[in-house]
Amino acid sequence: MPLLKLADGTLYYELTGQGPPVLWIQGTGVCGSAWEPQIKELSHDFQCLGFDNRGIGRSVDNGPSLSIEQMARDAIALMDAAGWESAHVVGHSMGGLIAQQVALEAPSRVRSLGLLCTFAKGPEAARLTGKVLLMGLRTRIGTRAMKRQAFLEMLFPAEYLQSQNSAELAARVGPMIGRDLADSPPIMMKQLSAMRKYDAAGKLGHLASIPTLVASAQSDPIALTSYGEGLAARIQGSRYLVIPNSSHGVTIQLPEVINELLRTHFVQADSDSRSRG
Repeated sequence: MPLLKLADGTLYYELTGQGPPVLWIQGTGVCGSAWEPQIKELSHDFQCLGFDNRGIGRSVDNGPSLSIEQMARDAIALMDAAGWESAHVVGHSMGGLIAQQVALEAPSRVRSLGLLCTFAKGPEAARLTGKVLLMGLRTRIGTRAMKRQAFLEMLFPAEYLQSQNSAELAARVGPMIGRDLADSPPIMMKQLSAMRKYDAAGKLGHLASIPTLVASAQSDPIALTSYGEGLAARIQGSRYLVIPNSSHGVTIQLPEVINELLRTHFVQADSDSRSRG
C-alpha cells in the first residue's frame, strides 16, 4: 500500500498507467477513489496519481488545523514522491481550490489546470445560505436511506435521478466516494473551515501562462455556474464551459464527457508546450 509519510500525517496514494503525468485532487468529504471513472479510462494514455486528502480514507492528519495551503503542499509532496517535475493538475470542488494553490505556489510544475465544479473564492464554496444549510442538514437527519437520497440529490440532477434506482445508485456511488453515503466523515468540518478561510482570487491573474480548463455543471447547487464563470474570468486565456444536464457529481454521471474534455485539454497543452519550446 503506497503511503507518503509527512511530519504531521500520512498520505495514501495510487499511481496508475504510463504517459504524461496527471495529478487528481478531490473535494470535501470525498476519497481519491471518486476519480475512478477518469483514471480507469485515462490511465491507458497518462500516468495518473490519485490520493486521499489528509484526514479522510486511508490518509491520516495529525496536524492541529487544516488549510488549503497545507493540502496544496501535500499535493506537491506527492509529485515529488512520484518523481514528477511537472504534471497536469485536475481538481474537483475543494480540490479545485487546492489545484489553484498548487499552481500559485509552484507554477513551473503545472503543465495545465483542469478545474471542475469549483470556485475562485473559498467562502463561495462554504457559504451558509438557507438553501445550502437545508441541503447539508438533509444529509445528516432522518433514516439512513433518507440521508443517502439527500446526498444523491446534491450530486445528480433531478432528471437523472428519476431514471435511476436510488438504492442501487447509492450502493454504486458509495465505494467511489469512499464511504456509505449516509455517513459524514469528521474531517468535513475542518475541510469546510479551511475553504472559508481561503481566498486567492486576487492572485489568479498570475496563472495566465498555464493552460486552464474551467468546467461547471449546469444544475450544480454547490459550485454555481456563476462561480465557474467568475473563476474563468480571473484566469486570462482559460477556456470555460457549462456541461448541460449535469450536477456536482458530473465526473461520475457523465464520465465519457469529462474524460474526453480532459484528454483533449492535456494533449493540447502538451502540444502547445512543445511548440513553444
